[in-house]
Amino acid sequence: MTNPLEQDLSELTEPDQLAKRQIANRLDEILRPVGALNRLDKLAIFVAGWQASSEPIIKRPHILIFAGDHGVASAGVSAYPTDVTASMMLAFQSGVSTINALAEVAGAAVTAVDVGVGRPTKDIRYEAAMSPERFEEAWEIGGKTVREMDCDLLVLGEMGIGNTTPSAAICASLVGGDVESWVGRGTGVDDVGLARKCGAVEKAVSRVGSVNPYETLRQLGGTEMVAIAAAIVEARKFRVPIVLDGFVVSAAATPLYKSNPGAIDHCLAGHQSAELGHRRLLEFLNMNPILDLEFRLGEGSGAAAAIPLISMACAAATKVPTFSEFFEAET
Repeated sequence: MTNPLEQDLSELTEPDQLAKRQIANRLDEILRPVGALNRLDKLAIFVAGWQASSEPIIKRPHILIFAGDHGVASAGVSAYPTDVTASMMLAFQSGVSTINALAEVAGAAVTAVDVGVGRPTKDIRYEAAMSPERFEEAWEIGGKTVREMDCDLLVLGEMGIGNTTPSAAICASLVGGDVESWVGRGTGVDDVGLARKCGAVEKAVSRVGSVNPYETLRQLGGTEMVAIAAAIVEARKFRVPIVLDGFVVSAAATPLYKSNPGAIDHCLAGHQSAELGHRRLLEFLNMNPILDLEFRLGEGSGAAAAIPLISMACAAATKVPTFSEFFEAET
C-alpha cells in the first residue's frame, strides 16, 4: 500500500491571503477598540482564509464522530467494558447522547460512523493494531465520509473504549518523553488501572521502536484514529476548517503533523481536555485551545462547545459596521 500520509500530503491547499487581509483590515476599522475581541477576531480571520471570503460565516457546522474498538482494552486499561462503544453508537444515531444535545444548541448536524465497532484492532502490546489492508479500509471510510458531506465547519470527535491508550502510545512514540507523562486516567481508571495502562503503553512503544508516522499510526493507533486522520486530509482538499476535539483526536492528527507540519493548518483545537497528555500535545502541535473546561467526555463535545464562539467571531467581524460606515449612515 502507498503511504497515504505522503501521497495525500504532497499537495496542500492554502488559505486565501487576500480574504484574510480584507477581514483583518475591516477589523482594524470596526466600531469598537482595535483588538477588543482579541482571539475572536483571530478566529474570524482564520475562517475567512479557509472560506476564501471576506465575509466569513458558519451556516452548516457538522460534527463527525468515528467509532471503533481496541484489542488493548483487554489489558484492563479502561473503567468501562468494550461493549459501551456499541451502546454509545446507538445513542448517537438515536439522537439521545450528550453530543446530540450540544449539537442542537450549536445548530450542528451529527454523523456517527462505525469503522470498527465489534471488530477490535489487535492488542498493540504484542502486534500491529492493523494490517495495511485494515488501515486502508479505515482511511477510505474517513475520506469518503468527508467527500459526501456539505459543511462549512467540521468538528471531529471519536468513540472507542480504551482509545486513550493507543493515543498515549502514539504520542510517546512520535513526540517522545516518559510514557507516564502521556498516560492519563481516561474514563477514570483507579491507580491500579493507571499502572496497567502505563505498562501497556510501555510495551507497545518498545515493541514498535522508531518508525515513520504512517507506520506508527498503523502499529499503535485505532481504526477511528485512522479515519480521523483521513478526514483531516480530505477536508483540507475542500478547504473546510476543522475543530479538533480532545486528546484522542489530537493524537490522530499528530502523524500528519510529523509528516508535514502544515498538514493541520486548517485545524483549530476546540478545547483543552482534562486528559494528562493533551496540554503537552497541543503545545507540540503549536495549537492554542479555544476552551478549557476540564472536559473528559470525547464524542466531539469540547469542540462542539466551541462552535458558537466561532460563529460569534464571524458575526462580530461582519455584522458590525466600521466607524466610517456608521458615521456615513448617521449623516
